[in-house]
Amino acid sequence: MEVQVFGTKKSADTRKALRFFSERRIKTHFVDLNVRPASPGELRRFAQEFGVDGLLDRGSKRFAELGLKHAHYSEDRWLAILAEEPLLLRQPLVRCGNRLTIGAAEDEWREWAGK
Repeated sequence: MEVQVFGTKKSADTRKALRFFSERRIKTHFVDLNVRPASPGELRRFAQEFGVDGLLDRGSKRFAELGLKHAHYSEDRWLAILAEEPLLLRQPLVRCGNRLTIGAAEDEWREWAGK
């Protein structure tokens, strides 16, 4: 079993996810969104499962800085913005095969790990 975690090192939930999988000795591939943004295809996969609104962190400082509070864009435009501005994403984005989660979803992760 291998898990891919997208997030930033400053995100407490991302660190929590990495610790969760590390404690269970599950191989983790961490993608630091500050170093390498998620690809539009990867973001689209999460958007198909949770919707673009599920990906957006409307409470983030970066969301306010960019003045997006009243923005109404198409799904494709939001995905392009999220690819350029990873700090607008709810973190972490976690993928294990075809299973996906957004945010700290320890119950689902336990289910994946079979524990």
